[in-house]
Amino acid sequence: MSKVSLPALVRRQVALARTASSGRSAATVHGGHERALRQTVMALRQGEHLHEHEHPGEVTVHVLHGRVRLVAGRDSWEGLPGDLLILPPRRHRVEAVRDCAFLFTHAR
Repeated sequence: MSKVSLPALVRRQVALARTASSGRSAATVHGGHERALRQTVMALRQGEHLHEHEHPGEVTVHVLHGRVRLVAGRDSWEGLPGDLLILPPRRHRVEAVRDCAFLFTHAR
């Protein structure tokens, strides 16, 4: 068993994203490429985004800080802290409406 403080990790990742030239930062919390489940805390500076992409399997975005927008084609959804966005099984992107952090969960 292991324990991770998500609030502490969010503070660190948001601070790193604010100063990074890319405007983003991420840390894997659980799993990885060799596992069926992967959870990553990602942070984006306001105005930054993750380029449009697809993921095989199931994907959720649990907003932990700030405000995000999920865009899939003509559809979009905004998320605030506490919101869980279930990504559609098609190309999508995540945008930072405000500095944000979210728990990205991917199950293959």
